[in-house]
Amino acid sequence: MPRLSVNIDHVATVREARKTFEPEPVAAAVMAQLGGADGIIVHLREDRRHIQDRDVYLLKEVVSTKLNLEMAATDEIVRIALNVKPDMATLVPERREELTTEGGLDVAGNLSRIAETVSTLKRGGIRVSLFVDPSLDQVAAAKRAGADIIEIHTGAYAEADSEAEAEQRFRDAAVAARKAYTLGLRVAVGHGLTYHNVKRFTRIPEIEEFSIGHSIISRAVLVGLERAVRDMAALLKD
Repeated sequence: MPRLSVNIDHVATVREARKTFEPEPVAAAVMAQLGGADGIIVHLREDRRHIQDRDVYLLKEVVSTKLNLEMAATDEIVRIALNVKPDMATLVPERREELTTEGGLDVAGNLSRIAETVSTLKRGGIRVSLFVDPSLDQVAAAKRAGADIIEIHTGAYAEADSEAEAEQRFRDAAVAARKAYTLGLRVAVGHGLTYHNVKRFTRIPEIEEFSIGHSIISRAVLVGLERAVRDMAALLKD
């Protein structure tokens, strides 16, 4: 049965819009878990645009399922990860100008640096996932880098202009997931997945986990976070 991890970054986005104390991401994590989330995800960005250092440390104490820290492979963030010791870390590319992560990590083109970061995190007792595009070359490079897990970037699928393009992007993800599985990697998917487009991916048996944030938080504004998580979990597990 696929698991659901909920990204709560945008709870902190609302808080940081006023630089105040609410809404509280830690409280959001508790509500998400009550709604059936199997894990909580936060991205500690270099510019601290939403999640702050204190959030990560507090979440480590509060999250009872699994805490996944999304992060760039920088010395500063690696040091924080080694101090916090989340259950897992997902290495992602990061540009300060972007609104959200724009694509997968180029593992093949930066193999030595990424492998070094993966090794450092794993020595610290942290499982490591690499966020990659659905490319067989990137999947193979993730294995060479020592990753435990890959998260397949589904942004191109979510942004497809036609049903034919969406189907092709879905097939690309399915092929990448099968390749990862044969290499002994665990498989997650995420980015741009919504209540309307996620169901198709439950047809890929190699996918263990769905990482979803923006769509759930958007729905939570209208119906509450616990129900929004419960509705998404039901879609995945039906």
